[in-house]
Order: sequence, then C-alpha cells, then structure tokens
Amino acid sequence: MSAVAARGLVKDFGGTRAVDGLDLRVPVGSFYGIAGPNGAGKTTTIRMLVGLLAPDEGSVEVDGIPVWPDPTEAKGRLGLVPDHPVLFDRLSGLEMLEFAGLLRRMDPVVIRSRSRDLLRVLDLEDAADRRIADYSLGMTKRIGLAVAVLHSPRVLVLDEPFGALDPVNTQVIEEMLQRYRAGGGTVVFSSHVMDVIERLCDRLAVIESGRVRAEGTVRELAGGRTLQEAFVDLVGGRTLAEDDLSWLSSSSD
Repeated sequence: MSAVAARGLVKDFGGTRAVDGLDLRVPVGSFYGIAGPNGAGKTTTIRMLVGLLAPDEGSVEVDGIPVWPDPTEAKGRLGLVPDHPVLFDRLSGLEMLEFAGLLRRMDPVVIRSRSRDLLRVLDLEDAADRRIADYSLGMTKRIGLAVAVLHSPRVLVLDEPFGALDPVNTQVIEEMLQRYRAGGGTVVFSSHVMDVIERLCDRLAVIESGRVRAEGTVRELAGGRTLQEAFVDLVGGRTLAEDDLSWLSSSSD
C-alpha cells in the first residue's frame, strides 16, 4: 500500500490548468520530495493531496483512504505544515496545541504531555504562554509543525519546511522528522532547496506545468551530477548573457 496515491489529478483556475493529469505514488515509510519551478503546480497538488482543494478530475488516497469527495477520515491520518502556517494567532503556543488536540478528540492528558514535549524539543518552552501573533516567522513555522505532529499522523506533508529556520532549529527538525519516519511515518515535502532534498529524500518527483516530469530515487535523477544540475536540465535553465546588466558594478564611475 502507498502512503499517498494520486491518479489523474486535474485542477483549472479560470481557464488556466494548474495541474494536468498528475500521477503520484509515495511509498510507505519514505522521505519523499516534490520539486519544481515557481508556478509548476506543487502547492496546488499538495492542497489536493491533503483535502484542502477538490480536484476537477482524478482521485487521491492517503493510507488507503479516499480523500475525495469527503476528506474527513483521510485528514485524521494527515499532518500538514504549509509554507505560511495559518494559526489562531490570538492564542498562545500552548493554547494552540491544546485547541488542535481537542479538535482531534484527543485525551486532554495526552495533549498536555505531548504539547510540553514538543515545545521543549522545538525550543518554544519560554514562548509557550506568549501569543502566536508575537512570534517570529521561524517560531510560527515551529509551532505549526508541532500542531501537525501532535496526533501522530501516518503521513506528514510539509511545504517549504525549512524556510525562515536557523541552522540549529533546522538540524533539530531534520532529526525529529527522521525519528518520525523511523517510527513508521511517511514524510512528503515540497522544497526549492536541492541540497536539502538531496540530503534527506529517498525519492523525488519533479513537477513542471502541472505534470510529473521525472520520478525516482535521488541518485537515479541526479545521474552522477548534483541534484541542482539535474533539476535545471529537466525544467530548463536560464543564464545571463555576457552583456546583461553590464552596468552592475560597485564602481562609482
């Protein structure tokens, strides 16, 4: 069984096709990357995978459960951290976790215990009682991750998870995600940072113009090059001509 299986996904916005017959199969227990240039359809795809945006055509299953037409059951097996987490910013970090746990009908004792663990590991203990509105972007990312993993989902989906994080917290979160995977979870994340994908992922799908352009292990797709070089070759790169921005100089002349 695949952790996530998408078949023939299509999504149009006002006559513009953002996702065009996309197929995706994420193995259980994998660390799976989704990469693509801006506007390739990555975020639209993720929103359909997690039950936030209904596809015009196609189907999605998470942990063997159909996401559409009713995503309720599948959402119980998912955790999501979007690029910019949408949280109740008038709540404190601890209150946000307690609220999220109660929405998922978790035992209050378990909620409190897990919340304290997550706040400690993610270096948010001192900010536990501070309103999220007063958090930095990096802190908001971390509390968003805590909300996503609180209920121990089967599949964790992250959109640009390491943006706005300093190296210390990035390392902690990478270790946290590896421990989650070692416990049987599946990680799916979208990123523009090729060295992160190359370091963490087992497999990778490269999306362009709403379709999967290439899919396989990171080693297969790299083909003996750096992953960034292979990615640019796949989606088409751009280089500056010799006379482009010829005026750009630190000279005062």
